Amino acid sequence: MDDHQLLRYSRHILLDQIGIEGQEKIQAAHALIIGAGGLGSPAALYLASAGVGIITLVDHDTVDLTNLQRQIVHNTASIGQAKVSSAKQTLEAINPEINIVALQEKASDERLYELVQSASIVLDCCDNFSTRHAVNRACVTAGVPLISGAAIRFDGQISVFDTRDVASPCYACLFPPDQAFEEVMCSTMGVFAPLVGIIGSMQAAEALKVIMGIGQALTGRLLLLDAQNMEWTPIRINRNPLCPVCAQRQLTR
Repeated sequence: MDDHQLLRYSRHILLDQIGIEGQEKIQAAHALIIGAGGLGSPAALYLASAGVGIITLVDHDTVDLTNLQRQIVHNTASIGQAKVSSAKQTLEAINPEINIVALQEKASDERLYELVQSASIVLDCCDNFSTRHAVNRACVTAGVPLISGAAIRFDGQISVFDTRDVASPCYACLFPPDQAFEEVMCSTMGVFAPLVGIIGSMQAAEALKVIMGIGQALTGRLLLLDAQNMEWTPIRINRNPLCPVCAQRQLTR
């Protein structure tokens, strides 16, 4: 790092758990963020400000007026723009030293696997089960850690699925792909604006911890948040030995 970077990231470097070595790991990382909306906004903002070297944003949607209540990476002037283009402008204004890749597309299974293969960490910030399962399958196949978050109404959840670890479950161990779940959308059910900020920021925090290999990640744990009463509920998640997605995975460590 040059003197300018040492100054920019000095508050990280001052932390014994991070230091120069940890910050260099952050700068060498490639984060893939699926979704540039409520969760993806704070996640991307913190990863960019922390100095993650490459951030790839994937989202097919455009910015709408209703998004601005919570999707803080966008602004009024962004209405009508592709969300990934709007987010790229904001992130580059915060940290012009990193590489932001904006992909306006709805990625297929094959495309997701291609994108995941080149990433160090994946953040699932989407809003539907089919995409979450597709992202999970790609992460299990590629052996890339997945930081999963969700938020609706006043309820949020976050977990880390790192199937490089023999004991770690995958997303499908928790939510079997053949099991029916009710899809609930912000457009019909509503969402408390700061809730996505809390969950998205935690996704960024877990991603940075995994990148640096520090602390205790949320692997094997699901945190549920009732934001109306501000109560957290932790739930242990066990690996399903019969999981159709990860049972036969190849372990890298």
